[in-house]
Amino acid sequence: MDERTHWLGPDEQRAWRAYLDATRLLMRTLDRQLSRDADISFTDFELLVVLSEAPEHRLRMSELADAVSATRSGVTRAIGRLVECGWVRRVECEGDKRGMLAELTDSGAAKLAASSPGHVTAVREHMFDLLSPRDVATFAHAFGEMRGQMLEEH
Repeated sequence: MDERTHWLGPDEQRAWRAYLDATRLLMRTLDRQLSRDADISFTDFELLVVLSEAPEHRLRMSELADAVSATRSGVTRAIGRLVECGWVRRVECEGDKRGMLAELTDSGAAKLAASSPGHVTAVREHMFDLLSPRDVATFAHAFGEMRGQMLEEH
């Protein structure tokens, strides 16, 4: 063993593994719920959410990839699926003919609106209903710190 490595202690190891397992299981559970109840994947739902919150409901593909922490090629494929469904359209970027924007359509907004109540119910059931208000504040702070530090590194 490398003596310079600051290994995780028993409590840290337990917390790390619980976090990984809970995160993976939550993402799987939410994806299943959306697929079953709304015929949309968690990934596609997340893209619709980000576009719905963007100015004019549109973003450059690179901005969209950054917003969902995905690769540009992965987002391009996902947007292709959403275009085929009629939920998103590709729009040329003014001033940059090589750049493309993804824009939420009225049909996409309707799909998001129809899918959201069941999704929020599942998020509450599998996360927030299990936590105290103090836990929620602690998680928000801790995950915000982690996110901020990792974004600064990129």
